[in-house]
Amino acid sequence: MILPGSNIVVGPYAGHSHIKEVQFVKSSSRPRDCPKDGKPEFAVLGRSNVGKSSLINLLVRKKEFALTSKKPGKTQLINHFLVNKSWYIVDLPGYGFANAPDSARTDWSSFTKGYFLNRETLVAVLLLVDSSIPRQKIDLDCANWLGRNNIPMTFVFTKCDKVKGGKGKRPDENIKDFQEFIRENYHEPPPWIMTSSTTSLGRDELLLHMSQLRNYWDN
Repeated sequence: MILPGSNIVVGPYAGHSHIKEVQFVKSSSRPRDCPKDGKPEFAVLGRSNVGKSSLINLLVRKKEFALTSKKPGKTQLINHFLVNKSWYIVDLPGYGFANAPDSARTDWSSFTKGYFLNRETLVAVLLLVDSSIPRQKIDLDCANWLGRNNIPMTFVFTKCDKVKGGKGKRPDENIKDFQEFIRENYHEPPPWIMTSSTTSLGRDELLLHMSQLRNYWDN
């Protein structure tokens, strides 16, 4: 069975996906300061106004659990949230915020890439893409870097209920354009799924997908 609004196939590793409890564990300024308890984790990554905190709040069903801000680029730490005392959701700094100086962007890039390249407990990256606007080069560059470094990722299209300013293409058209680019550049397209923090679209399906990846990683 393919999950609705995605290309994700439900397989034999699908299992328990309910979130019963979640707690903030720590913020780390360096990858080496992250928890070292060996629990699997999913990194949430995307442009600074793509809706990372809103997605995390949707997944854990706590309205203001992860900080949301109207000032893109505010989160500059690696934040670990422990789910069901067994696995982590990791909120990473957003990239590409307009007001950051070049030096800050460079520091962020080195800082974040160090996490990806050295984190043995990383199951997959949830790479968030804003479906309400045309595809962005910075998202494609990030996806290509992850791909070149063999880091598993799932494209999570956010804001699938919106049309930016009432103009331009609809979210499904923007997603189609993005997918066409991915098909041209990947022999096997990564998993993708449509979500909305407003309507809860894709929440249960994304959690089921994460359970599959987690159970496969455990085995």
